[in-house]
Amino acid sequence: YGTCKQVGLISSIKKMAAGEEAVRAIWKMADAVCFDVDSTVIQEEALDELAKFCGKGDEVVRLTIEAMRGSMSFQEAFARRLEIIRPQMNQIRDFIRTRPPRLTPGIKRLVDVLHQRSVPVYLISGGLRGVITPVALELNIPLQNIYANRLKFFFNGEFAGFDDSEPTSRDGGKGEVIKILKEKHGYSSIVLIGDGATDLEACPPADAFIGYGGNVIREEVKSKAKWFVTDFKELINAL
Repeated sequence: YGTCKQVGLISSIKKMAAGEEAVRAIWKMADAVCFDVDSTVIQEEALDELAKFCGKGDEVVRLTIEAMRGSMSFQEAFARRLEIIRPQMNQIRDFIRTRPPRLTPGIKRLVDVLHQRSVPVYLISGGLRGVITPVALELNIPLQNIYANRLKFFFNGEFAGFDDSEPTSRDGGKGEVIKILKEKHGYSSIVLIGDGATDLEACPPADAFIGYGGNVIREEVKSKAKWFVTDFKELINAL
């Protein structure tokens, strides 16, 4: 946790005009950093890739386009996509084994630098915990620092739905997770890094948001983020 002096300084920064300079200042003093996963920590959208792997890619893409028009909630879109894919336990295992997620260049170095500074790192995703677990292991992020969706399976390994009690399964879930982290650990300054609208809308309660466009640039995020980067080296250098 920051010292009293640090907490006071952070409070002063937050009162400044919330431009890039303020975000950079909070970044240097963050006592926790949260990352989105798909198209941020990894190069792909894992659920779309799983859909392709299971032979349901085109159907899921059509539903994703429909959902992006705002015709349904995140939870409804997530549930409908999973109902299309209906992945079996062995398919998830084969998918992870044969098509492991590709880390975004620079992310491992950035996480290492944050760990060297004793800054805890969290992964917050609307994706699947089972797919994210090997990513966390590769980055030396504790598994308890993953906040993502859990699938349910019957005893024979067939798809049985998902755990809708997870905050990340519904609209506003990332912000809810950040509130939980603040209440649980007393963090005074959390920075969230991500590529999507669900990341952008989670600040606040995140104290600063950094838009990331190294894999895909989403115009809404680029235009609204106070600090937008396309290379993690920029974040490393700013520390």
